[in-house]
Amino acid sequence: MRPLDLLAVARRLMHDAGFEPDFGAAVAAEARRAVPPTTDGVRDLRTMLWSSIDNHTSRDLDQVEWAERLGPDRARLMIGLADVDALAPIGSGLDGHASVNTTSVYLGVATFPMLPVPLSEGLTSLLEGEDRLAIVVERVVTAAGEVENPQLHRALVRNHAKLTYEEIGRFLDGEGPPPANPDLEAQIRLQDEIGRWLKGARQQRGALTLETIEAHPVVSDGKVVNLELTRKSRAREIIEDFMLAANAAIAGFFEARDTSWIRRMVRAPKRWERIVELAAGLGETLPAIPNAPALATFLSRRRATDPTRFVELSLSVVKLLGPGIYVLERAGEDLEGHFGLAVQDYTHSTAPNRRYADLVTQRLLKAALAGLPVPYDDGQLGAIADRCTHMEDGARKVERRMRKVAAAAMLAPRVGETFEAVITGAKPDGTYARLLQPPAEGRVVRGEAGLDVGDRVKVRLIGTDPDRGFIDFVLQAGP
Repeated sequence: MRPLDLLAVARRLMHDAGFEPDFGAAVAAEARRAVPPTTDGVRDLRTMLWSSIDNHTSRDLDQVEWAERLGPDRARLMIGLADVDALAPIGSGLDGHASVNTTSVYLGVATFPMLPVPLSEGLTSLLEGEDRLAIVVERVVTAAGEVENPQLHRALVRNHAKLTYEEIGRFLDGEGPPPANPDLEAQIRLQDEIGRWLKGARQQRGALTLETIEAHPVVSDGKVVNLELTRKSRAREIIEDFMLAANAAIAGFFEARDTSWIRRMVRAPKRWERIVELAAGLGETLPAIPNAPALATFLSRRRATDPTRFVELSLSVVKLLGPGIYVLERAGEDLEGHFGLAVQDYTHSTAPNRRYADLVTQRLLKAALAGLPVPYDDGQLGAIADRCTHMEDGARKVERRMRKVAAAAMLAPRVGETFEAVITGAKPDGTYARLLQPPAEGRVVRGEAGLDVGDRVKVRLIGTDPDRGFIDFVLQAGP
């Protein structure tokens, strides 16, 4: 059997989903010619002990953090967001390419960045030891999770330490050493405390606590050797907490100024009745109509009661909630909020190197801070929101298909084996199951009648087609 060319498959999938996986010569040349922008008129905050926490392989760094304690129950939190617009302005070739793809796509076997590497992993990345322009979100946070005196401003920052989720997660769990710099150790502990304050307030409002796992292919010598799981850790939760705080602050900024902006929305789930059924099967009762606080309370109880199977429950709920979308919110409108986060006003702003919606939001924000005209009209913002939603959906499909290609290649020698699985999709066009180990997803082609999302089943692998990413199961009867 000929070896599978994983990179060729990745490129084909990108093309099929409407992406442009390559930067044209003009765009690549524009990136190479880029020079650091002027820093005139911005605050110089380089001496503050900024740090970042990200994957150990990441170089497209969008966010740095710093905090100081103001008292036993109050602290100042500052989040610096990379000023990508300074080097990829509206109307540039870089902007044109980014507006087509709208997102970076991470496939394990290859990464297709939204912006060329000289920018996204260079001049617009908040790399350790480098001076960079940033938009700083500053908030005073109380132990009750209340936010006081939100401020936004442009600044010059320096990332003093690129930390990783793995090392900081182990440190906070008491299983690894602290950062070598004692001041940085105190920073991380304070940031962890602030994150807990913010999370506690969100949970009281009904924000959902979910723990899903994503599998990424591990490739060696062109072959898939494993599917690696990415699990939540306290380090990841800190960045998630701060990201949510920054996005909510910027959304509030737009709301207060009665201007148009791009909202991030997750509507109340259409399949709420199935979530009610899953809860009933576990001896719990949920209201007949969608209710985020009730669902959050149920999930918190299940996490405490059965942490081993909570990941399965989370996966089922995520599938039933459905994806988020981008929508235009015109000045003066009051649209539906974000069901899963239990917030009314929410945008995406914290990943301008990786998401076009965030870059557009950054331009709106910079214009407002400088007192300049709005750079987009409502028609343009609406079209951008629709495009970002469409391409985000495409990226999810490409990522899912690439995981299936990798999983099919890895599982090919195991045809005939039986696995524990959970049903992740049940539609007229097919029923899908995800194995518990390895975490591969495929189609149940026989015995699927009556199955629904969240059902725990045994399936037998009957065939794989790595070229197309097909994995076929049949329901296994009996013990």
